[in-house]
Amino acid sequence: MNTSKQLSRRTFLAGLGVSAALPWLEAARPLTAWADIPSKEGPITRYPDPAVEVIDPRFAKYKIGNAVVERLWTGARWSEGPVWFGDGGFLLWSDIPNNRILKWQEATGKVSIYRKPSNHTNGHTRDRQGRLISCEHGTRRVTRTEYDGTISVLIDNFEGKRFNAPNDVVVHPDGHIWFTDPGYGIMFNYEGHKAPFELPTSVYRLNPETGKATVVTEELEKPNGICFSPDYDKLYIADTGTPKNIVAFDVVDGERLSNKQVFHDMAPGAADGLRCDTDGNVWTGTGWVGEGYDGVHIFDPDGTLIGKIHLPEICSNICFGGVKRNRLFMTGSQSLYSVYVEAQGAPYF
Repeated sequence: MNTSKQLSRRTFLAGLGVSAALPWLEAARPLTAWADIPSKEGPITRYPDPAVEVIDPRFAKYKIGNAVVERLWTGARWSEGPVWFGDGGFLLWSDIPNNRILKWQEATGKVSIYRKPSNHTNGHTRDRQGRLISCEHGTRRVTRTEYDGTISVLIDNFEGKRFNAPNDVVVHPDGHIWFTDPGYGIMFNYEGHKAPFELPTSVYRLNPETGKATVVTEELEKPNGICFSPDYDKLYIADTGTPKNIVAFDVVDGERLSNKQVFHDMAPGAADGLRCDTDGNVWTGTGWVGEGYDGVHIFDPDGTLIGKIHLPEICSNICFGGVKRNRLFMTGSQSLYSVYVEAQGAPYF
């Protein structure tokens, strides 16, 4: 399998149903013989790539005219939880149904298995010391991978009851780990082990030194993707229940949440994984609608939709990486994608 193959332009357009749903794509990049010129890596993509759509002028400065959406790899069943390791020049992400963590190496473009079985891991991040923090569906716990590769269990229950299935995770500068627990890993056997819910669907704040956790909110039906603003004054959470909103909370003293507000109504689709850039814009994986919606939606800090990155698959999650944190990695349903942008991801450790 060619791991560096760029997203096929013709396949991409066909998958999006350009003529019916995205006429601006047809106008911007008409089908010509140029699309059929063979090359070592695949069909040529004409710049600028209309898959990166400027909706509001505020997004224009983040689009790079000579950068394209690339499919780096495909072959998963449900890709999730990308996390960048700049010190090693690689990306890790989950293939939940296949019970494995995959590794993409920047220097070679090679993909290998980092861990299998992975206990159906979902979301990942890194702590302040650079160690991998993972949410495991199969064991319903949050773990840390130590420098020597051993796995430490940080928490697997709350007040004597098992978590539903920890989903996504971020780390505050004070070292506390915040994670969501919507329970998708126990609803079906496909991504974990079907089981009854023992706890309300909640968001937790964990002290990894003591193993003690507190509930920061149980107001959301399905708290899913989660990220802090660059100044850590706000916490954004994607609710994939009803309604399917991105909500924003004020973070009080780094410990509590207040002033819940709807940041953006995602109907008719849903947001999933979230990340902020250094300007405070919110980037989120989106899907469950189809052509013209699936991919990444980008919001100004005031909640206005300013841009989209269209993919031919649902985008579950995202992260910024590369030497300058200006390469956006996107886990699609079955694939891994990337695109360079003129935005930098907010550092997370």
